[in-house]
Amino acid sequence: MKLTRNIAVVMATLAFGAAPAVAIASNHGKSANAPGHTKSANTKPATTPDTSKSTTAYGRACSAMSRTHVSGQKGTPFSQCVIAMEKLAKSAKTTPKTACASFSKKHVKGTKGTPYSQCISAAAKLRHTTH
Repeated sequence: MKLTRNIAVVMATLAFGAAPAVAIASNHGKSANAPGHTKSANTKPATTPDTSKSTTAYGRACSAMSRTHVSGQKGTPFSQCVIAMEKLAKSAKTTPKTACASFSKKHVKGTKGTPYSQCISAAAKLRHTTH
């Protein structure tokens, strides 16, 4: 079993290592800007990426939250935390207290803190990394 897995890992490594060599060989080592190469009239200049959408990973701040579904609630505590962090990041007026208001303040046995305190902690981490 281990032997086949090791062989698969070695083959995948070789395949990824060979990809750049194949790409260079198909270009014959010549640059597209070299003399004798013609550019298509339909070539458009590269556009800058759209920066209006944030690419922040709110889940990193919520990593302490549980990912198991609790019956009677909408989504998992983790997904609720991610939504709260998104609200917090998009509005300067939103405070961690209001963003985490939907979380329970009751202690869950076997976890550190309450869901509310974990959300507040995640909000502090998010605010610390963005400011």
